[in-house]
Amino acid sequence: MAEITAAMVKELREATGSGIMDCKRVLGEAEGNMEKAVELLRKKGLAKAQKRAGRSTSEGVIYSYIHTGAKLGVLLEVNCESDFVAKTDDFIEFAKNIAMHVAAANPIGLNPEDISEDIIAKEREIFRAQMLEEGKPENIVDKIVDGKIQKYYKEVCLMSQQYVKDPQKTISEIVKETIGKIGENIQIKRFVRFQIGE
Repeated sequence: MAEITAAMVKELREATGSGIMDCKRVLGEAEGNMEKAVELLRKKGLAKAQKRAGRSTSEGVIYSYIHTGAKLGVLLEVNCESDFVAKTDDFIEFAKNIAMHVAAANPIGLNPEDISEDIIAKEREIFRAQMLEEGKPENIVDKIVDGKIQKYYKEVCLMSQQYVKDPQKTISEIVKETIGKIGENIQIKRFVRFQIGE
C-alpha cells in the first residue's frame, strides 16, 4: 500500500478545499492516486449535499455584479443555513461566480416552471414551423418539437445551464459541490439581469 505523506494530503486539501481527515481517508482508499482521491471526495460531497437538500435556508446574501463598462449588471439572492456561512469567502466566491455566469449566459429563469407559458408557446410555434418547412411528417413533428423544447429549457434555465467556467458541469452540479464543500444547504433563490438598451 502506498504511503500517504503530509505533502499529498496538503495538495489534495488545496485542490478540493476538503478537511484534512477526509483527504487522508480518501488518499488511503485511493492508494495514493490523486485523481481517484479527488473523484472519491466529489462523490462523498455530492452524497452529503443530497442529505442537506431539505434543510431550511433563511440566511444568505444579495450579491451584485457590475460588468466592466457598467452596461451590464446582475443582482442575485443566494441562501444558506447560517449567517456564519453567509460571511465566508467560499460562499461569497460562489455567489460571485454564479452572478458572473448569469451575466455571461443570460438565463431567463431558474427552472422550467419559471419560464412563462407565452414564451414556451412562441418557441413551440417557431420549432413547429421550422419542422414543417423542412418537410418533416406531421405525425412526428410534435415529438420533435417536444425534444427541442426540452433542449431549450436546458439552455435558458440557470440550474441546467452548463457552467461557463467549467462546461463539463451544470449549475445544479456546482451548487451540490459547493454544498458538499461548505457543509450547509445552499439555494439560488432568484436573480435579475440588467443590460443597457434591453
